Amino acid sequence: MERLCVFTGGANQSLARQICTHLGIKLSPLEISRFSNDNLCVRVLANVRERDVFVVQSFTEPVNSHIMELFIIMDALRSASAKRITAVIPYFSYARSDKKDAPRISITGRLMADLIKKAGANRVLTIDLHSDAVHGFFSMPVDHLTAVPLIAAYINKHMEFSKAVAVATDAGGAKRVGKFAAYLNIPMAIIDKRRIEDTLVTQGLVVGDVRSKTAIIFDDEISTGATLVATAQTLALAGVKNMIMGATHGVLCGQATANLASTDVEKFVVTDTVHIEDFKKTDQLKILSVAPLLAEAIKRIHTGESIGELFENGKLPRF
Repeated sequence: MERLCVFTGGANQSLARQICTHLGIKLSPLEISRFSNDNLCVRVLANVRERDVFVVQSFTEPVNSHIMELFIIMDALRSASAKRITAVIPYFSYARSDKKDAPRISITGRLMADLIKKAGANRVLTIDLHSDAVHGFFSMPVDHLTAVPLIAAYINKHMEFSKAVAVATDAGGAKRVGKFAAYLNIPMAIIDKRRIEDTLVTQGLVVGDVRSKTAIIFDDEISTGATLVATAQTLALAGVKNMIMGATHGVLCGQATANLASTDVEKFVVTDTVHIEDFKKTDQLKILSVAPLLAEAIKRIHTGESIGELFENGKLPRF
């Protein structure tokens, strides 16, 4: 472990510090500053020659600034002769741009994958990409973790429910919710969703039996909360008894806080892949830490052990 270094940008420093605590090492120091013309300047303040280096940085607001910061950090580490650089991106926001669904647009998820490699990354570690297809955009090894069992275990242990059903907010999330339902050993339902624009979503029929049941809505992220509002309204009309929401990434941008408060959802369970400011935290919101999961994955990458073993046999990861 003495050859292992963990650095972080400004996106989620608390998560990086927790990861280092679980690894039993100190967070390696960086000096990040800006010139008067707003250009970033990064100086590595630790010896990384022939070291195995991990850089923690989520793609969160301001997204483009944090992405550029990651690129410059990795380039500085490469110039400092790091042996291997792994970009640890707990939340990869551009994974939502994974297909050409309109004329003359960029598939930005693929562009980000190319730029991450160009900046110096030899490997990527991430959690719950919006689409599994994004994994294939990278021409380097990618370790794609999931927080599904972590959230499922919390809901199973701390939330009281009977006759529950896991609900996918659209057909695209059916595979993810199917895994979530398997951990809880409950059936699932799917809602027909149409996204009109970024903050406007319409939903129609519920495919599956939800009447008089506890609906456990699961998605990869809560962004503006528009999908959740529409989902809650659709499920209420379908006669659900009560609702719980689980999501890996609590992005909570725009009017998300107000949107969440306007629903009848009893509890929102998310993780700390995204740093959530105090003013966005409510009694309804429970934040679970992925630091133990990321720390174990980093240790296994460093020592050459299997990552897949963490999720074998449908069991929770053991740390």
